[in-house]
This record gives sequence, structure tokens and C-alpha cells, in this order.
Amino acid sequence: MCGIIGFVGREPAAPILLDGLARMEYRGYDSAGVAVRSETRGLQVKKAKGRLQVLSDMIHGGADLEGTLGIGHTRWATHGEPNDANAHPHVSENGQIALVHNGIIENYLELKEHLQKLGVTFHSDTDSEVVAQLLEFHYNECGNMLEAVGRCLRRIEGSYALGIICADYPNALIAARKDSPLIIGYGKGGNYIASDVTAVLKYTREVTYMDDGEIAVLTADTVDVFDDELVPVEKKHSQVDWDVSAAEKGGYPHFMLKEIMEQPEAIRKTISPRIRDGRVVLDDLHMPEDYVREISRIFIIACGSSYHVGMVSKYNWEKLMRRPVEVVLASEFRYCDPLVDEKTLVIVISQSGETLDTMAAMREAKRRGGRTLAIVNVVGSSIARDADDVLYTWAGPEIAVATTKAYTTQLVLMDLVGLYLAEKLGTVDPKEYDTIVSQVQTLPDLMQQFLDHTEDIPYFASRYFNHNSIFFIGRNLDYAMGLEGSLKLKEISYIHSEAYASGELKHGTISLIEEGTLVVALGTYAPLFDKAMSNVVEVKARGAEVLALTTEAFRSKMEKNADAIIAVPEVHPVLQPSLGVVPLQLFSYYVALQRGCDIDKPRNLAKSVTVE
Repeated sequence: MCGIIGFVGREPAAPILLDGLARMEYRGYDSAGVAVRSETRGLQVKKAKGRLQVLSDMIHGGADLEGTLGIGHTRWATHGEPNDANAHPHVSENGQIALVHNGIIENYLELKEHLQKLGVTFHSDTDSEVVAQLLEFHYNECGNMLEAVGRCLRRIEGSYALGIICADYPNALIAARKDSPLIIGYGKGGNYIASDVTAVLKYTREVTYMDDGEIAVLTADTVDVFDDELVPVEKKHSQVDWDVSAAEKGGYPHFMLKEIMEQPEAIRKTISPRIRDGRVVLDDLHMPEDYVREISRIFIIACGSSYHVGMVSKYNWEKLMRRPVEVVLASEFRYCDPLVDEKTLVIVISQSGETLDTMAAMREAKRRGGRTLAIVNVVGSSIARDADDVLYTWAGPEIAVATTKAYTTQLVLMDLVGLYLAEKLGTVDPKEYDTIVSQVQTLPDLMQQFLDHTEDIPYFASRYFNHNSIFFIGRNLDYAMGLEGSLKLKEISYIHSEAYASGELKHGTISLIEEGTLVVALGTYAPLFDKAMSNVVEVKARGAEVLALTTEAFRSKMEKNADAIIAVPEVHPVLQPSLGVVPLQLFSYYVALQRGCDIDKPRNLAKSVTVE
């Protein structure tokens, strides 16, 4: 959610900090700040509410700040309103320690009251400043910065990624992590910390991922990592192998549009290595066959768009595997006393692999004896490391806050996992298995075929962008797909939108339909197309205007009742949502464009939600 960057080396730090923060703007933020240490000026701290450009202009692109050691931060408010005082970095009372923090300190009030009784004055409403003041207290107590950090962290409850500098340590950047992502980058003539690898890719591709409880001390030439008892630990180095250009817009006006157009290639990368000789092969899934046969129930745990992947997968998996599948929001799973045992398979879906609610839910499932399989995009992320098994989507970096290619690659990968397990269980008809495996390999080309001819969608957006409320209706897989279409529309265009199972209309929600109401009717699921048509007639009779999404095979039938139609190629029903969601993404994009919205960075939203 918030962004952290830190640098220690031989070059001016401030321009590097600003550049790193700029590469994390997609994460969502409401203020930004930097702190740089200088031999002559000590700690220089500058921060500002609003966009990063405000801060950059304030310090003339970093030229005003002298020094080769510094930290930077973009903040998304959790404690205290967005303003300069609550922006990071936070500074200790004596002005000698500055830090940036991602996460939430759960016992901050208790610690703050204790420090106030000792005479400490606070200057912000944040939980993060408590860490800075507590750190000064322990540093004054022991005189050693590393020991002070260890003492401070042992008193903190909650989650944190921390970057710390001290005026007394001219060549040391200290980092610490628990339940919030933080990486170390190894450069030539300098080293880095960041909450997102995209922040350092311009400077290095050699990184390591900090684990919970670890503390690191970086200098221009060395990196030392310690556990929570300050015992040195050896860390594995990883090479980031995707191209930095993948995080650039590549000529598109927005990252979201670029990422929509990248979906055929992203899906190809997800499926191609996993299908051999007509069979789904999951080399990275180390699930014994005797365990698979004993699976009695399946949970799919996720948030947001990943939850909607789970909703689609519930329909497909129950059909393929003949096992009960329950999809649960991660934030609810943690507190619902779930019925999980050693025969329960728990699927955890997260693009970033750092979603705090999802991570906590996964740990709760493991504590109760369930076996966990993570579907994530970011290699080496916390969820990937903690799960019993992990499968990567290989979607590449996704910059826009509203997910597109991460969603479709998750969906296709879940289809492959469902086919793989169904074959092990013997619950899928061999001919149907062969048909789906054959057709899933055609998805990239079919998607590209659709994307090459989308001229109608900007027109439909220009026709409907001024609606204040839009409803999506569908049955079975169309309903699950509609959930994602509705979310895309509301999160980037700010239009109120809801998705309903069509059969529920007569149970209350049809009262919302009035003359001129826009209804997006989904009719791509072939087995229930006739029922979808009857629902179109139903809402039309109440005055609705209907934009229909169907397949080319049903276009002529849908034209008899809908006001406007988008048609996609037809594939096996299991795979249809992977194609059907693409026009919904494009429709949302062009509606938001018509309304002048900040498409890549919608208000109040963040890419990776690392707080509860």
C-alpha cells in the first residue's frame, strides 16, 4: 500500500529516492517525503501532502538535499488525516533518528501514553511516529543503534516494514520487517531497500527478500542481516528476470489499457509450460496423490478481484472435481471459526502475495491443519513462502491499481489446477478433459482476435458514461463474471454498480429498475442462455436499457431484445469467463476515460493492501 525506498552509497541519495517513489506511485498514496543525512547539514527531512511532484518541486528534483544516505516514503493514511505532519519520514524528538514505516502498530496508543508520561512530545497523529520516539528512548538507553532497534521491535505489536537512518551513523541504513514486504537490492557502489522491487530495477536486479523478524544493516559496500535475536543469517540472492520496460507504458495512454492488451501474451506464459502432450503438468505442485484422493472439501480464500476468480472457480471446480468448494473473503475467514481439517484443501489467491488479510487467513487455515496452495504473481512474496505449495501466474508486473492481466492469469491457472486435480480424482470425463485442454491453448489467439476489433466499446462507453447507477445480471458463470465487471466499473469510474444473479431479480432487486436504467446483461454461458434472454425481456419491460454481452453463436438471438451487443468468441463454458471479462474491462476503462477519472490511480485505492 505505502511505498518505501532507501539508499546508501556514493551518489546523491535524494534523486534516487524520488525516482524509486515515482516507480511505486501506482500503489496509491496521499503524501510523500524523504530524509537525507549530510555531514554538514545533519538530517534533512522534507515532506508534502499530495502527489509526489509537489515534493519533487519543493526540493528541485532532490538537488536541495545533500548526502548519500536517505529514505523515502509515499503514505496512504491509516492513522491521522493526510497532511504534512502525518506524512513520513517521522523524526525522533531530538532530531537524530528518522524512519519510514509501512504497516500498523496495534499497541501504539499504549506505547504513546507511556512515552508521553516520560515527557515525549508527539507532532503527528500516526502510529508510526511512536516507533521513532520509542527508538530514541532505547538508543539513549543503550547507545547502540542496532541493539536499540532490537529492543524497540520486541515491544511493538502489529506489522511493519521499517527504513531507519540515524545522524550518528553516517554510512548505515537499517531495515526491519514483519508482515509487510521489504526487499534488499544489491548495487554497485550502493545498496537499497524497497517495499516493491520495481523501485530499484533501474539500479539493480540482484535482490533478497527479508523474512519476518529480520533486521538488516546496509552500508555502501556491505549488507548484514540478523534474526530477531540479532544473530547473523545468510540470505539467498535472487535475480529479477523481467524487463524494466514491462513497468513502462509502452506508448499506451494508461497502464491499465496496456495491461488489458498484454493479456493474450500473459495467458500464453501462464499456460504454455504447464501443458505437455495434451495433459496438464504442474511440476511445482508437490501434492501426493493419496492426499488428493482424500480431499473432502475445498476453501478458496481471497480479496477483491481474486475473490471473484474464486467465485468463477467454484462453479468450475465443483463440476470438474465433484467436491464442495466454498469461497470466503479472507477478512471474514479469519474470524468465522472455519471448519478446516487435514482433509481440507485451502486455495489462497493474491496478486501481490502480500495481502495482509489473505496472509493471516492462510496462517489460520494452516493452524487448523489444512493444506494450503497459493496462487500468486510475485515470486518470493510472503504468501508464496509460507504456503505448502505455490503456483505462480507469471503475469509480469501489473502497475495499474485496477487488476486486469493478473485476474485473467489467475483464472486460467485455476482452470488448469482444477483439471489437474479432477484427472487425479477421476471425476472428469476424459473427452471433456481433452476438449478443455485443447481449447485453453487457443485462448491467447481468441483473446487477441477480440482485442483487434473493439471499436464498438469506446462508442458504448460514450453512450452510457453519464449513468449514475449500472447493474450487471447473469446466471452461473456469467454471474461470477459480472461481479468482476461491476467491480472494475465502480473502482475506476466511481459509478455505483452492482452485480446480481439474474434469478434474484424478482426477489427484490428488480424494484431498482426504472426507465432508462442501464443493465449489462451477461449471456455467454451457453447452458443457461435461454434463461438469460428471459431476464433481458424482464428488465426491458420495466424500462431498462440493455447492453448485452454474449458469444458470437448467440449474437442473432440476443439482438432481438438488447439495445446494444458486445460479442466474444465461443469456447468451452469452463473457459468462457476468461474471454468474457475482457470487454467488461475495456468498457470500464473507456467509461472512466469519458468521465475524466485518474484511471491508473483511482481515489482511495491501493495496489497492494498490506494493512487489515
